[in-house]
Amino acid sequence: METTDLKAEFVRKYGRPPRVFRAPGRVNLIGEHTDYNDGFVMPCAIDFATRVAAAERSDRRIRLASLNFPGEFEFDLDEPAIETAASWARYVEGVAALLERAGHRLKGADLLIESSVPIGAGLSSSAALEVATGFAFASLAGLALEKWELAKNGQRAEHEYAGVRSGIMDQFASAFGVENHALFLDCRSLDWKPIPLRNAEFIICNTRTKHDLADGEYNQRRADCEEAARILGRKSLRDVCLAELEFRAGELSDRLLRRARHVVTENDRVLAAVKALNEGRLDEFGRLMDASHESLRADYEVSSAELDLMVEIVRGQPGVLGARMTGGGFGGCTVNLLEREASADFIENVSAAYRERTGIVPEIYVCRAARGVSEIE
Repeated sequence: METTDLKAEFVRKYGRPPRVFRAPGRVNLIGEHTDYNDGFVMPCAIDFATRVAAAERSDRRIRLASLNFPGEFEFDLDEPAIETAASWARYVEGVAALLERAGHRLKGADLLIESSVPIGAGLSSSAALEVATGFAFASLAGLALEKWELAKNGQRAEHEYAGVRSGIMDQFASAFGVENHALFLDCRSLDWKPIPLRNAEFIICNTRTKHDLADGEYNQRRADCEEAARILGRKSLRDVCLAELEFRAGELSDRLLRRARHVVTENDRVLAAVKALNEGRLDEFGRLMDASHESLRADYEVSSAELDLMVEIVRGQPGVLGARMTGGGFGGCTVNLLEREASADFIENVSAAYRERTGIVPEIYVCRAARGVSEIE
């Protein structure tokens, strides 16, 4: 939908013109399940985004509706209650309630939300919603919030209102995205820098198998990591090197050892990937992506039959340098690195092979690295 059409829909619904705000989804190129371990990640914002058409009200009520989902919701900023806990609206209510709790007095508003970020695909549709609505609420109230505050507020909403103990990466990428760049982030210090993508061609393949990270598996992985770090006497697995882990392997159960080994080696892979991308060594970047997927499959156990099949199919295509699952896991997408001239037949070939093996028609996205949260003038 064009922005002019979104504005027209808002006027039809609420009777006055809105401002429009947007925040992108993200794909994580490498560095999976390291963010909540104080580790390193390399996401980039993508040009699929959530847009929020919004206009202030004279009272303190929030009314919201979505063009993607049925239902309309309303809540009062002066009487916070988690009445919308079973719907997408819980993220919006959480964002508003937590901004208020942090001392930011918001204004009532009418919101109409539209998103092109695929839902349940591991491309951070929830983070895009959290950052976009947080920016809308702040802008309507005349608050000049730092992007970090928007990101952290969205992360808290994910924890408290959705029950997912995620790291900061998704909201960070949605807030700070830089066109044509990946983002190298140290999730402990929050230091970051943009990394030029140069001639890298990344294509996303959606297996169209959905996951629910609040079903306990994601949170269990985080608990495993925290237990492994506790046994090893470290604040987090960020502080463990591979040599130490191998030396003290007998102190951990097999499951905890494998969880820790993924995190420790994945941090090393991110650092190597930054160097490879900066030096234009895409073949090395692809090798690191392949190793990341194997670690996620075997040690962290967050892949799925469909993700493994998609990686297998992709790796059989000409000009493919690397492929891995991306996102929380248990379904969703793979991210794939190609030689630029190899992308012409990729979509047709991969789609046909995956459909033949599963009966599912995948969705394949050719995305570009996009800028972070902004108002659409």
